[in-house]
Amino acid sequence: MATIQVDIVSAEGEIHSGEARMVFAPAKMGEVGIAPRHAPLLTALKPGEVRVETVDGGEETFYITGGLLEVQPHQVIVLADTALRGDQLDEAAALAAQREAEHALEGASEETDVTRAQMELAEARARYRAAQKMKGKR
Repeated sequence: MATIQVDIVSAEGEIHSGEARMVFAPAKMGEVGIAPRHAPLLTALKPGEVRVETVDGGEETFYITGGLLEVQPHQVIVLADTALRGDQLDEAAALAAQREAEHALEGASEETDVTRAQMELAEARARYRAAQKMKGKR
């Protein structure tokens, strides 16, 4: 069985490194699935889940706030702005962040404030969805 090397890193350091059967990531234009020997690709990532299907058939989940995805035939590199392992997500904190972002969007007045508030809301919603998914897997 063919595998692909997966490295997930952020400014804080390396989050994950290992072999995988498949990788799924939230690209700006939609979710992408990367298998071994995938064509080279470089794309921006939006906030959401990166799922790594391990060699033993399991799955590891990571939450990222955005970044870049580089794909080579035998390697996937996720350069995340920030990243957390799925088990580090706190559903209550994610919901509170979502509500705070919604409130900030309601009070935004200038175009730059609105744009920033929309970005923060998108990130908070993605984090909450990821936390809910992980809750079901625990």
